[in-house]
Parts: sequence; structure tokens; C-alpha cells
Amino acid sequence: MAARKKATTAVSAVAKLEAELASLKTQLEKARSTQEASAKKDADKLSKDADAAAKKAQAAQAKVKAAKAKKKSAAQQKQLKAAQAAATAAKKAAATAKAAATDAKSKLATISAENQLATKVAKAVAKEEAAITKKLAAADKKQAAAAAKKAAAAAKKKAAADKKKAAAAKKKAAAAAKIKAAAAKKKAVAAAKKKAAAEKKKAAAAKQKAAAAAKKAAAKAKAKAKAVSKKKPGRPAKKAATETAAKKPGRPAKSTAAKKKPGRPPKATAAKKAPARRGRPPKTKA
Repeated sequence: MAARKKATTAVSAVAKLEAELASLKTQLEKARSTQEASAKKDADKLSKDADAAAKKAQAAQAKVKAAKAKKKSAAQQKQLKAAQAAATAAKKAAATAKAAATDAKSKLATISAENQLATKVAKAVAKEEAAITKKLAAADKKQAAAAAKKAAAAAKKKAAADKKKAAAAKKKAAAAAKIKAAAAKKKAVAAAKKKAAAEKKKAAAAKQKAAAAAKKAAAKAKAKAKAVSKKKPGRPAKKAATETAAKKPGRPAKSTAAKKKPGRPPKATAAKKAPARRGRPPKTKA
């Protein structure tokens, strides 16, 4: 995440620099265009002035020729000198104007050449900038991909660790549950065994008590019968009833009678009837 943020910040800084550079280029191009237009305007004006000065020089020269052709009086001589001076001045002005126009044209050509070169350089710089931007974007993309790959690997590793931890916890819980179940089973078996032993002991005690009571009752009955036989002379006393055996605790034993078989009882074996004779009965003999 930090690497991605850093890369984003770097890209933002580069984009800001690119925007500033583009703004400066626009301003420079505008200034150069203005300078070239101004130089062209000045050159055109100076060329026109040079043409006008040349025309004036030609007119002055024509006046000088016209003055020379006339008779040479004092006034004419004076006019000729004035015309010659004006022609010289006009010629000089024309030469100056021509030189200025040439200089302006030269300056314009220099500015145009510089602007063309600057445009060419700007194109080359723009191309280089595009290549650098592309390279930076590729590097950022590669870095982002590496960061994403690293994050995915870390997430996968964490998931595997969590899965392993969960499996270990599940195994531990299963083992604990198994131990608890075994302990509960052992406890239940021990309790059942203890209860069965207690019930067996109780039953044995009850049996022993019943046997002792029966023995005591038999001894008492025997003593009573003996006492009765001693007291009454003459007719002997009836024999005491057979002492009943002590009743055993629990359900009485089943009788040894034959058990009834399950299902329908078999049919009685009746005498078989003779089969009927077919046809006419035989005649009796007379």
C-alpha cells in the first residue's frame, strides 16, 4: 500500500511538472509568434519606406537632369545646386532605408529560423517526454503488479496459516471431546456396576433374611406342635399342616406344563372316508 502511494505521488509530481512545462512552452511559442509578427511588420514597413525613399531619389535626380538641361543663369544654377543637394539627401535616405529594410529582413529570417529550430527542438523534447512518461508508467505498472503479487502471496500465506490453525484447533477439540466421552462412559459403567453390586447385595440380604424368618417360623411351629401333643392325652392331635416353604423373593417360577406352540392348532386326525364309486350301483342278487 505504501509503495503504491509513493508511486502515485511520484506520478502526480511528474504530471505537475509536465503541466508547468506545457504552460511555459505555450507562453514561449506565443512570445515567439508575437516577436516574429512584429519583426515581419517592421520589415514590411521599412521596405515600403525604402521604396518611397528610392522613388523620391529618382524624382530628385530627374529634377537635377531637368535643371541641367536648362540655361545656366544664376537662378538656375541656384536651383540646380538645390536640386543636386536634395537628390543627394534623397539618395542617402534611400540607402539608409534600404539598409534598415535589409537588416529587418535579416532579423526576421533569424527569428523565423530560431522559431523553426525551437519548434523542432520542442517536438523532439515532447517525443522524449512521451517516451519517459511511458517508461515511468511501465515502471509504475510493474511496481504495482509486484506489490499486488506480494500482497496476494502474503494473503495466501495467512489463509494457509489460518487454515492450519483452525485444523489444529478442530483436532484438539475432537481429542478433548473423545477423552471427555471416554471418561463419561467409564464413569457410567462404574456407576452401573456399583448399582448392580448394591442391588445384588441387597437381594442376597433379603434372601438371607427371608430364609432366617422361615427357619424361625418352622422351629416355632414344631415347638408348638410338640407342646400340643404333650398336653392332650387320648386321641392324638391332628398332624400339623405341612410347613410351607419360604417364599422366594421376586417372580414365582413358571409351571413346567407344555408350552403352546405358536400359530393355528393342527387339525384332528378323523377317519378317512372311503372314496365314492363312480357310475351305476351294482344290482343285488335275487
